Amino acid sequence: MNAPRLAYLSEVLVRPMLLCLWLLWLPMAATAQQEGQSWQELWHELMGDEEEELAEETLEQLQQLSAQPMDINQATDEQLLQLPFLSSQQVMDLRAYLDRYGPMRSMGELRMVRSFSYRQLQLLPYFIYIGASEAQPQHLSWKQLATHGRHEVMSTLRLPFYSRKGDENGYLGYPYRHELRYEVSFGNYAKAGFLGAQDAGEPFLASGNRWGYDYYSYYIQLKKMRALEQLVVGKYKQSTGMGLVLGSGFSMGKLATLQSLGRQKGILRTHASRSEGYYLQGAAAVLRLSKPLTLTLLGSHRPLDATLNADGTAATIITSGYHRTPKEMEKKANMTQTDAGLYLQARFAPFHLGLTACYTHLSRPLQPSATSLFRRYYPRGSNFINASADYGYRHHRYVFQGETAIDAHGHVATINALSYQAAGGFGLMALQRFYSYRYEALHAHSLSEGGRVQNESGVLLGVSWQPLSELFLQAYADYTYFPWARYQAPPASDAVDMLCSAVYTQRHWTLKARYRWHRRQLTADGRPHDDHRCRLSLCHASEGGWSLTTQGDCVFTGGDTPQRGFMVSETAAWQHRSLLLHLTAAGFDTDGYESRVYLYERQLAHSYGFPSYYGQGMRLMLMARANLGHYWQLAMRLGHTRYFDRDVIGSGLQQISAPRATDLEIQLRFLLH
Repeated sequence: MNAPRLAYLSEVLVRPMLLCLWLLWLPMAATAQQEGQSWQELWHELMGDEEEELAEETLEQLQQLSAQPMDINQATDEQLLQLPFLSSQQVMDLRAYLDRYGPMRSMGELRMVRSFSYRQLQLLPYFIYIGASEAQPQHLSWKQLATHGRHEVMSTLRLPFYSRKGDENGYLGYPYRHELRYEVSFGNYAKAGFLGAQDAGEPFLASGNRWGYDYYSYYIQLKKMRALEQLVVGKYKQSTGMGLVLGSGFSMGKLATLQSLGRQKGILRTHASRSEGYYLQGAAAVLRLSKPLTLTLLGSHRPLDATLNADGTAATIITSGYHRTPKEMEKKANMTQTDAGLYLQARFAPFHLGLTACYTHLSRPLQPSATSLFRRYYPRGSNFINASADYGYRHHRYVFQGETAIDAHGHVATINALSYQAAGGFGLMALQRFYSYRYEALHAHSLSEGGRVQNESGVLLGVSWQPLSELFLQAYADYTYFPWARYQAPPASDAVDMLCSAVYTQRHWTLKARYRWHRRQLTADGRPHDDHRCRLSLCHASEGGWSLTTQGDCVFTGGDTPQRGFMVSETAAWQHRSLLLHLTAAGFDTDGYESRVYLYERQLAHSYGFPSYYGQGMRLMLMARANLGHYWQLAMRLGHTRYFDRDVIGSGLQQISAPRATDLEIQLRFLLH
């Protein structure tokens, strides 16, 4: 390591770290309130390095649930099953405990439900509370919304202390990212919200965005209106069964599937995130036809971004939502999508059966290029019809469930799971899936290795075990076969994915270890590409309100050019009354992009990110949050990245002509309830 780099590390990394650690240790003698980890950090530790798209959808759903915790003594099974980290058996175990011993009186009683793991016991208090619910009016009025409602206004601004190539010449807007949110809710009866969002480089009140923000979301949700169980108007997400027909906003990574033991999700919820893909726009209603029978009806009409062919047909549908350049702005809302669907569900304990049907019409025919072999069987045409049956049997200890779907051409997709959970915290799961390489479904989103509900057949075996109250073990093995060609892979390829993890907790100490081996065929001649990833972390959380986490990551990849990568990171957090400080520092050294490493960082509310780093460099992040009186909260997040092996960061219009980048996020929140 050369002298300039040592000097830079001393100035920018070592000294600030020592100062921050000293400041964090100083208040130990004082009386402080321990916040512990946020639910976002706990969820990340539980789920691991899931796909960013899946993680964002799940985190947005959990953000909504954490804003309105449910009374554990009065929550229904349907409400509890909205929590993606609980399995059907665990909800049944909780219900059996409440039926036998009566209402819970403290959070400590959750430990008496033996099937809950240590991480689940840490997560649950963020989404539930113990105690009698306050009496709420049965009829809504504007006056009651104003006096009994929960109002939240939030504004977020991101300021970059660098200039990208597109900021100087290429982008239509300013280099600032900002958003404005407002939501009012009335218990579990009504909710309405609004979101305006702008990505960096997009024009504001100009150049195609004359109504201000580049993207808007809006919604109204009503619940518990006699036979009308739920009504959503505006932008929303709908998933049924296991996502083979309707999986809008469906998050089903492998660790999440293992954690919930493969249970199904039937969710209708509002779309309150910045994501501009995979949502519906219109209205959806859930009707209670009888005690065991419900009917969901949905209608949607929304604009889409698309890359067009010379004849005016659509080559690809774009979901990134970026409209920064004239070329990107030309693709904005250049076609529309109309949907109509229904979901009929019957529950006769312990059985359930659901029927889904969906029709989709595109204003421009979808005609992807057939010159690439892997695109030959991508969805084509203007009209798509899908139908499915989902089914299941739920016992106190084991659950069988699945879904089988068919498209308009008779091509089939099916997924089935069998799980078993013993009273002592031991769970087993076997999941089979078969997606025909000719199956077409625009709204399908379910567990897959290839990222699509198409061209895949696989078996996933998983086990979770808590042999001791301090020790939680998880492991899975997944084999996938692809009968048709994929991107960068030949026809008839396969993949193997294996993971094992352990979490050991002793008083204030937590030791976590994880190893993952992923083998894929990513070359034309079918040679395997191995990816080995290891992680070891040690966390100490004090009753004084502070915590320290040391983590090490290593990556080894095979293939034509083997690579290796390492990262060491340190995270410190301190909470005292209404003040929170959070510091992350990391150094990384990898041979290239294939050996990239991932770093979780504490985010502001409604912000999601799980960045990866490759090459040689360091990362610093400092976040502070404080309450200003009873109603206001201010949060700031400063991030700095420095590379030692390059003079520029990024490429194209995103290129930064410097080896370092610093940005600041500021969030102001007003909460009245």
